[in-house]
Amino acid sequence: MIQQTDTDIPAQPEPANGARLFVLPEPLVFRSGAVLDHAQLAYETFGTLSPARDNAVLICHALTGDSHAANHTTDSAGTGADRPGWWDEYVGLGKPVDTDRFFVICSNILGSCYGSTGPASVNPATGRSYGLDFPVVTISDMVAAQHALVSHLGIPRLRAVLGGSLGGMQVLEWAARYPHMVEAAVPIATTTRHSAQAIAFNEVARQSVISDPNWKHGDYYGGAAPDLGLAVARMIGHITYLSDESMHVKFGRNLQDRERLSFNFETDFQVESYLHHQGRKFVQRFDANCFLYVTKAADYFDMELDNPQGYAAQAFARTHTRFLVVSFTSDWLYPTYQSRELVAHLQGAGAEVSFCEITEKWGHDAFLLPNERFSDILGGFLRHV
Repeated sequence: MIQQTDTDIPAQPEPANGARLFVLPEPLVFRSGAVLDHAQLAYETFGTLSPARDNAVLICHALTGDSHAANHTTDSAGTGADRPGWWDEYVGLGKPVDTDRFFVICSNILGSCYGSTGPASVNPATGRSYGLDFPVVTISDMVAAQHALVSHLGIPRLRAVLGGSLGGMQVLEWAARYPHMVEAAVPIATTTRHSAQAIAFNEVARQSVISDPNWKHGDYYGGAAPDLGLAVARMIGHITYLSDESMHVKFGRNLQDRERLSFNFETDFQVESYLHHQGRKFVQRFDANCFLYVTKAADYFDMELDNPQGYAAQAFARTHTRFLVVSFTSDWLYPTYQSRELVAHLQGAGAEVSFCEITEKWGHDAFLLPNERFSDILGGFLRHV
């Protein structure tokens, strides 16, 4: 385990249970030009690294995830004392990302609040949390930090890089920026650039945080946090993670703990109660400024803008990476047409690419839920990596 011992390194938020800490040995130069010393990543590993260091797989988490992709239980039944991971369905012994075969790495993204350096971390120049003094972070910056971690682990080449949603953007950045290090890439329910609709939802959510009187231009640490604004932001996000059909199946127009309408502004419907519950849960586990930063990173991601030729296919020129692109029919945050555009870009670059659109009613979050077809497709692809 890598433990931080240098007392000159600023204190950081506690990592997720079981996470290790890695401090970048060199200052990190952000895409904006800002420089950050002692940037830190919290990460977890699953499985055993082979003597040749040639069986590593990197999993990239979504917007508010963490490094705990799976529990660390070693029995095949998947039971044990460790808390559940966010991708237990697909990572573990005998699962599609088989930890009996692969050495799996998952790190908390830069800018988040689960042990990696972000706006909630202490700025050594002031002794206080960075707040808005933290540099605006991009997907490129997140991947640069992950690259330093993978290099630190002595891994010259990754067997695969996988991730959904914001994690899928990191997968694409890895494949474009470090093609010599990525044997296979699996971008899931993601896009090469945010649509105006996706940016709009994120901006409404950010304004909900910024409008909270407790936000105080990001300088709320040590006092009341902008919980109300962050909760509403999460409620907005959750609407985009579901689908019309999934909401109908889950809630319909069912009333919550009542037999008739209230004719006031109390909670009448189950869907209202569900969103309030999600908002309350979120403020207990996530930092409001971190939410602003990671949503901005998603909005800034644009493989066409980032490529000097202005064409996403050029980003993958000369790639030898094999791709599996996966989308879900009911995902209206990153609809299938965006995955088809990605496939066209990859084919234009001459890449070897497989594409699968999975019929599913659960919306954008489908990639996090049990799905036999997705499991078979992912496992089948990785067995040939």
